[in-house]
Amino acid sequence: MLTHSLNRTALRGVAATAAVASLAAFLAACGADSDAATRTRSDAAGTVTVGALSNGAAKETTLKVSEVKSISAQLPKSVAERGTLVVGIGALPAGSPPLNFVGQDQKTLTGSEPDLGKLVAAVLGLKPVVKNSTWENLFVGIDSGKVDVAFSNVTDTEERKKKYEFASYRQDNLAFEVPKKSTWNFDGDYRNLAGKTVAVGAGTNQEKILLEWKDKLAKAGKKLTVKYYQDNNATALALNSGKIDASFGPNPAVAYHVTQNATSPHPTRNAGQFSGAGATIQGLIAATAKKDSGLAEPVAAAINYLIDNGQYAKWLAAWNLSNEAVKTSEVNPPGLPLDNS
Repeated sequence: MLTHSLNRTALRGVAATAAVASLAAFLAACGADSDAATRTRSDAAGTVTVGALSNGAAKETTLKVSEVKSISAQLPKSVAERGTLVVGIGALPAGSPPLNFVGQDQKTLTGSEPDLGKLVAAVLGLKPVVKNSTWENLFVGIDSGKVDVAFSNVTDTEERKKKYEFASYRQDNLAFEVPKKSTWNFDGDYRNLAGKTVAVGAGTNQEKILLEWKDKLAKAGKKLTVKYYQDNNATALALNSGKIDASFGPNPAVAYHVTQNATSPHPTRNAGQFSGAGATIQGLIAATAKKDSGLAEPVAAAINYLIDNGQYAKWLAAWNLSNEAVKTSEVNPPGLPLDNS
């Protein structure tokens, strides 16, 4: 399956080291109810702070953003009258930096995804209420009406459109991570992998894509060596020691790792991206609401307002995710095909 759940395998590997220390406090704060509303940072009226408490994963930035009446007027009456936007995040148990994780205070949920949910809520004139859960319970929350809209790295797929409606906000990309001193770049061409040794997570969509490239190169008489390691730390050690030329994983995980490594003895960089949906379609990450809820349209309008007025670009830049920007938020754009989902 080429879905978000596969990307989570690699993201969790990157998240593990950062999350272990905070996990106990996180679970204690949430209690036994995995759908409990999660503590988030309060902002002054007319502002939203992104990148707060990120422990170096982001640059904290305060953005001016207020209700846009012409957009909030598009909200379903029930949501407008309630005055809150229940934002679903599927970060339990350990989170996935830089997307969603417990901040340095050991209790506050931070990350690029809840930050965007707060920005959208501000444009809609609503108070954000963030509910954190496991990935599986995130969709249970949407289905039951306990969650209005999920901002949780959900890939737009044709299969999911049977039950949900989408407002796209980020490209769904994979990326190659190499030592900063390396001169190699992917440049969007799998043939540049000839003669290279690349690490990848087993059972992921990036593994599927990489093995397809390996087969193509083999037919052309060229070799691509694929390596597997137990966790992210082992992969980083192999990259630092020269046992592998690159690692291949979700772009947000690479962005997080590059940020964390910036001042280390072994800095790394992003050496190129590829759509998480494969060569035929650009994968998209989208805000996800129950089908026919009437939320996708106003959420997309809010995101487009943020794009047009610069807050969107600043949000991405704060989290080192500018290379996943979209030009516009689309309602139910073409998603991962049914025969590849």
